Amino acid sequence: MRSKITYQILLILFLICVPFITAQTTTIRVTLLGTGAPVPSIERFGPSVLVEAGGQKLLFDCGRGAAQRLWQLKIPLGQIDALFLTHLHSDHVVGIPDLWLTGCIPAAYGRRENPLQVFGPCGTKEMMEGLAKAFSWDINIRSKEKNKVDSSAVVNATNITDGFIWEKDRIKVTPFIVSHADFIDSALGYRIEYAGYSVILSGDTRYSENLIRYSIGADVIIHEVAAANEQSMQTSPLINQILGFHSSPEDAGKVFARTKPRLAVYSHIVLLTSDPTIPPPTTNDLISRTQKIYNGALMVGEDLLSIEISDKINVTKFSVTGKSLNEIIK
Repeated sequence: MRSKITYQILLILFLICVPFITAQTTTIRVTLLGTGAPVPSIERFGPSVLVEAGGQKLLFDCGRGAAQRLWQLKIPLGQIDALFLTHLHSDHVVGIPDLWLTGCIPAAYGRRENPLQVFGPCGTKEMMEGLAKAFSWDINIRSKEKNKVDSSAVVNATNITDGFIWEKDRIKVTPFIVSHADFIDSALGYRIEYAGYSVILSGDTRYSENLIRYSIGADVIIHEVAAANEQSMQTSPLINQILGFHSSPEDAGKVFARTKPRLAVYSHIVLLTSDPTIPPPTTNDLISRTQKIYNGALMVGEDLLSIEISDKINVTKFSVTGKSLNEIIK
């Protein structure tokens, strides 16, 4: 009799747990929230990438408009489990106060209940402490409104570098050093792994052997790119300086050719001209220049482009009203 009761209890517990078990998909979903540069464009917001896997929602960089893009997807800001930064250039971090403090508001678009977890290169902890001071008036008022310390307004920030590994719910996030500039020694890329699949986020980088080392075997590589028209390259020292901090299509093509991802995607797209009467390179130019070196699957990312990585790679473009593009890569 006792064994029968025990069996019934175990059966009930199993049936309760089944929905939670089946809800854990074995895919990685990567959504490009912002694919732009410092230019205040309404088509391409600042750099930001959402990675969803194992029930976790991880944000990588938080440029201008990241909060708006999240809410376009009907994802409350408070549902972000952790924020990872590639480096501290303003175009990659200017959206943090919005994500953090709007996420504290107890409305459908906010609803954070716990401290925001932030990881990034040297200086991240100090930057977040500075932001806490800058917004101390707002934080204190909201704590008074709740008549208690508002834990949702607390930030736990950690400085990280290569060698650090973040793991939770079978997701593994590994940062690695990339080469943004000679005087920037702490710019990071990230490798995210889950259920046998992996994605690489290059961060801001020139051609990098270390990036290649970490990208071997990755299913998808999200890579930055920069290009200018020929006249600008010949006449503008500033544009040449900017290009020297980033990867050309040829540089990125070499990375893709050596690592052979199932899909390569451009994001953080920097297209430059020194003369407003002469247009900058187009996204088609990026593709054609890359394909001289790399002949694999390649896309130029757009804001709200979503990539689901499993046995097949499914690419979906979201709009405010829903899905408008659905493509199986392979």
